[in-house]
Amino acid sequence: MSPKDLVTNAFADEKRRVAALHALALLDSAPEREFDALVELAAEMLGCPTALMTLVDSDRLWIKAAAGGERGQISRDIGMCAYTIQNQAPLVIEDLDTDSRFAENPLVLADRGARFYAGAAIHAVDDRGERHAIGSICVIDSVPRSLNDAGRRALTHLATLAEVTVAARSAAHQAIAIATTADRQAATLARQDRIFRQAERMAAIGSWRTSLDHQHLDWSDGVFHIYGLPVGPVPEMEVAMAFYPPHARDILSGCLTTTLETGIPFDIEVDFTTAQGEPRRVRVLGELEDDAGTTIGFVGVFQDVTERYALELNLRRSADTDSLTGISNRAAFDRALDAAMTRSHTDGTPLLLALIDLDGFKAINDTLGHTSGDDVLRAVGEILQAPWLKQSFAARLGGDEFGLLIEDPALTATPGYISARLEEALRFPIALNGLAMISAGTVGITALEPDCYAIRDFIHQADTILYKAKRARVGERRRGGDRRAAA
Repeated sequence: MSPKDLVTNAFADEKRRVAALHALALLDSAPEREFDALVELAAEMLGCPTALMTLVDSDRLWIKAAAGGERGQISRDIGMCAYTIQNQAPLVIEDLDTDSRFAENPLVLADRGARFYAGAAIHAVDDRGERHAIGSICVIDSVPRSLNDAGRRALTHLATLAEVTVAARSAAHQAIAIATTADRQAATLARQDRIFRQAERMAAIGSWRTSLDHQHLDWSDGVFHIYGLPVGPVPEMEVAMAFYPPHARDILSGCLTTTLETGIPFDIEVDFTTAQGEPRRVRVLGELEDDAGTTIGFVGVFQDVTERYALELNLRRSADTDSLTGISNRAAFDRALDAAMTRSHTDGTPLLLALIDLDGFKAINDTLGHTSGDDVLRAVGEILQAPWLKQSFAARLGGDEFGLLIEDPALTATPGYISARLEEALRFPIALNGLAMISAGTVGITALEPDCYAIRDFIHQADTILYKAKRARVGERRRGGDRRAAA
């Protein structure tokens, strides 16, 4: 039985599911930055070279957004996502080659074809209020691999974020269509106004219009709601702009100027503060309004995207954090190091890079167990966030290796002191069931030289110092052992 047959049998009304998908006008649509950003985030969070957002049509899979792959369509019969939409939980296949459903699949048999797949269903609500699985957010790798519980939760959150984005897009498109045609359809104005207000409430959006000189500003009820103001007289433009912090105000003013000069619509997200002083995140879309070929003002849509923005931030923080120690991971460290080197060269400020390698960590794992080893790693994460380091950037680079970026002027002047104090702090006892061992670490620390611009060279310099120190420490232990044997 093909995936198409399986999916058709799994849903009581396949026609309504497909109709709900078609109503969204997502199939065969142009790229959209929200969905492109979503799949890029999925690939980054789950460490896969390919991430896709797919839509399952009656006989095909339309790839709406792709990171590390191509947009377009494939036959529904060979797509893994046709199986994903049958499940409430994410579908994870650690090795497609060993799964009888996919072993002969052309996507698996291809050169460097798919071997790992994980996907979560994306749902949409139709005009009856019924929820349908319309597609998936998925990640693919060319080698077999596994996905832990945290990865499955992240995939579920990403699917939820996709659903929220699809719903907001649909409501915004409907509201814009109604707003731009309302004055041409006087006979049905009342009905359209009711639909528009419903769409505003559903998607937390409103419409706005301003004349070219900004002397005449109009809002729908939804804009008043987002501002936290009672529906009534629209404030003057200067008052309305005061709800934005200065940096957001500058961005919005610049967009209005650019659109007036170029005619290109704008679509931005900026910070905002309500009348009650609550910080929010808003999306502002705007374009020129013409009357018989003459530009008379701006029209647009205003949307509260605070919840979606907060979810994106949380997902990105999760993607940048080492789950065991709570400090940054290697990917976040590489970006922070690149930015710190740029600041140092641009501003002429000092920068220290410290690499830390734990001594005897394998022996602790082998003797006391991995639980004790995890306790050691968590303790090191806390040590690298100590107040005396003055918010230096700490990260776990992998295994028992850590990195530290130090930019505080007082600290950068004393690399020897930093190294000695860190090594002293990293030496602490760890015990379990009457067995006790000492955890310790070696530090290699170096300053960024004016002629060093490559991250690889900077890390190599610190790495060389680190392993020179480790060899010296091993030599000291051997000499100490020889003296004790001679005695």
